[in-house]
Amino acid sequence: MSTGAAILIAAITLVVLLLSGLYIHSMLLAVGIVGIMSLGKTALLSGLLSYTTFTTVATYSMTTIPLYVLCAQLILEAGVVEDLFNILYNTSHGKKGVLGTFCMILGAFLGAVCGSGTATSAALGQAAYPQLVKRGYKSDLAATVSASAGSLAGVIPPSVTIIVYGIATETPIGRMFVASLIPGILTTVVFIFCTLFFLRRDQKAGGEAEAFAPVHVERKSAVVSITVALVIAVTIFGGIYSGFMTATEAGAVSATVAFLCALALGKVTKDFLIRAARSTVNVTAMVMMIIIGAKIFGKFMSLSKISDAFVEALGPLMSYPKVILAILVAVYFVLFMLMEGTAVIVMTTPVLLPVMNAMGVDLLWFGIIVCFCCVIGQLTPPVGVCVYSVCGVAGIPVEGPFKLSMIFALVAAVVVGGLMILFPQVVTFLPSMML
Repeated sequence: MSTGAAILIAAITLVVLLLSGLYIHSMLLAVGIVGIMSLGKTALLSGLLSYTTFTTVATYSMTTIPLYVLCAQLILEAGVVEDLFNILYNTSHGKKGVLGTFCMILGAFLGAVCGSGTATSAALGQAAYPQLVKRGYKSDLAATVSASAGSLAGVIPPSVTIIVYGIATETPIGRMFVASLIPGILTTVVFIFCTLFFLRRDQKAGGEAEAFAPVHVERKSAVVSITVALVIAVTIFGGIYSGFMTATEAGAVSATVAFLCALALGKVTKDFLIRAARSTVNVTAMVMMIIIGAKIFGKFMSLSKISDAFVEALGPLMSYPKVILAILVAVYFVLFMLMEGTAVIVMTTPVLLPVMNAMGVDLLWFGIIVCFCCVIGQLTPPVGVCVYSVCGVAGIPVEGPFKLSMIFALVAAVVVGGLMILFPQVVTFLPSMML
């Protein structure tokens, strides 16, 4: 069968499986197998489905994922998120502008600790959303603030999205963590300004806030929660930036600190450990299955030479790299609106990596831009996993929050995305200073 026919069959299979709602890892695996068989390379499948799949996930770099996911689950199960938000609520005396700003900063901080946008959004949906509504926020804005704060986990280390990109492109994960720090802070600031703008707009229509009533937080819980958050943040940023720890070692230390925190709070029980372990295994297995599926899919892409054809098609534009980058960012933005973040990265990397190499683009810089696109994609329909996560916990429709979250995402895309493209030093400055 000709290469063109094989590509057509694979494309039809991809569309059919997408419409059927099949899990992304199964879809990538199926399309890869069908494509390779259509090319007449069936003999390769035995080695790909046995040895290659094993060696893909049985690597030292892959240990980074379960360690940070375990850290996140231990923190969430121990109730640290709720404690930190209640402390900020009491400190701000329930003032709407201050509380919204603190909520966004807390989301960024929790993203640095947890690394999971969906988990952070769900936690803020439980802890922050009710308090924001009580303080006079409209329901849609409260949900959008919580979702936007949670989405920051995608670009603030130790983001699982950053880890997957680093593994897929063999870019040092520790350097990526450091490179994402400034873009993450800028995105947080943009989201804060958006929050204050809509809060001011809704000031009259937002209703009267209830009288401030301090939430009781035990002194022991407050001390432990603040301490563990600071220790983990210093471990991740300080340890990696100074060169004292690798990203994997920082993950191991963070997970240990999170467990000691849960132990100090008296939360460690049999059920606690089972819930944390189950969630960690589920998330890790999902990510690894996506990577395995993408490996088979990527092999088909390589055999069919789609990447080479793509590079040749972009040939006339190769002298205008910023134009190509702008097109790719727009494509990534649309893909992240439609699909789960890690799946987009592992599916597109085999195609776009040769393009990046041909243009001499810094993969570290491009990776942070891709992860930033993932952040804003988590806020935009039809998927918008962070918005769905908050609305699911809060029990409200997604239509209203999506209208606001789209604006948050677009403003961030123009401001932060534009700065990273026009001034690459926003991304590359801190890694260049690493020891």
